[in-house]
Amino acid sequence: MREEEKLLVLLSQFELPLKKIDNILNCLGERQSIDEFFKSKECKKLISEELYANMQVCASEARIRIYLENLKNSGIELITKFSDNYPEKLAYLPDAPYFLFCKGDISLLSAKSIAIVGSRTPSNYGRIMTDKLSEGLAKNGVCIVSGLAYGVDSIAHRKALDEGGKTIAVLGSGFNNIYPAEHSNLAKDIAEKGLLISEYCPSMKATRYTFPQRNRIIAGLSDGVLITEAGIKSGTVHTKDFALDYGKEVFALPGNANSEKSELPNALIKSGQGQCVTEAEDILTGLGMEKNFKAQNKQKSFQLSLEEQEIVDLLSDGDKNIEFLSEKSTLNINILNSYLTTLEIRGIIRRMPGGVYSLA
Repeated sequence: MREEEKLLVLLSQFELPLKKIDNILNCLGERQSIDEFFKSKECKKLISEELYANMQVCASEARIRIYLENLKNSGIELITKFSDNYPEKLAYLPDAPYFLFCKGDISLLSAKSIAIVGSRTPSNYGRIMTDKLSEGLAKNGVCIVSGLAYGVDSIAHRKALDEGGKTIAVLGSGFNNIYPAEHSNLAKDIAEKGLLISEYCPSMKATRYTFPQRNRIIAGLSDGVLITEAGIKSGTVHTKDFALDYGKEVFALPGNANSEKSELPNALIKSGQGQCVTEAEDILTGLGMEKNFKAQNKQKSFQLSLEEQEIVDLLSDGDKNIEFLSEKSTLNINILNSYLTTLEIRGIIRRMPGGVYSLA
């Protein structure tokens, strides 16, 4: 384990603000080991005597190994900013989290995903539409990211699970202090069938400051952010701001102009900051995902031969002409034409002017 990664594993055991971690890492700098770091004058200026003593106790190879084993025995995997499997989506953020405590399927950190966020007390319209949009996205293989909160968050998580889809819950507390406590069973289900993550050590409790911090991870992990209902001054504004800062697409569900719960999505649509959506396909189209998911759906709906599957795969990322298909496929031109005709008759692909083919 590299010294900088070892230091992060050490720091993950303590409830430290990001700025403090920044300063400690900068202090490590060119020093060759954590031992040298502890001996430096800068170190003693940075941290309290109590923290200094506790860190020294926990810094040995043996203690770090025991710490990681204890996490593993609790079903927790610790990923640090210097780990090989740290998610690329977060790596380039200016305020990327130093640690991710994970329970569940960590491969979801790189999955195509949409964050669904909004009011903790949605209207009946908001509930129905959050449910509908979550269902459509989950059925199309999109991982749904949210924050385990009341209202929109929990509706989105639960619908993804009910549809056999995948979901990531980003916590504003440690795993031993699920907030809200009423969602402990939902958190357990997500850990078993999706992924539960937190940048906070398991013992940490939620505070008013941890939720805005959590929202940057929700935005960062997602390919786009959907806001179904939220007030103009709600906490959802943080997630929206992070998404725009990170260059993510923002989607908004239009609502009643007189409803406070639709103030934020309506304002986003009016200002052009958010794309107006009313169904899941709008979001897939907005992110350029619809072709890929059409291909997946065709595979599920039809029994395809290996040759047919090869053609569908070539068309999954956009329209292609016959010359391209002939060059990239393993089929000679006569056999290729035969399969193209069969796929067209079956309604799986369509032929357009100029000898161009696309998924139907």
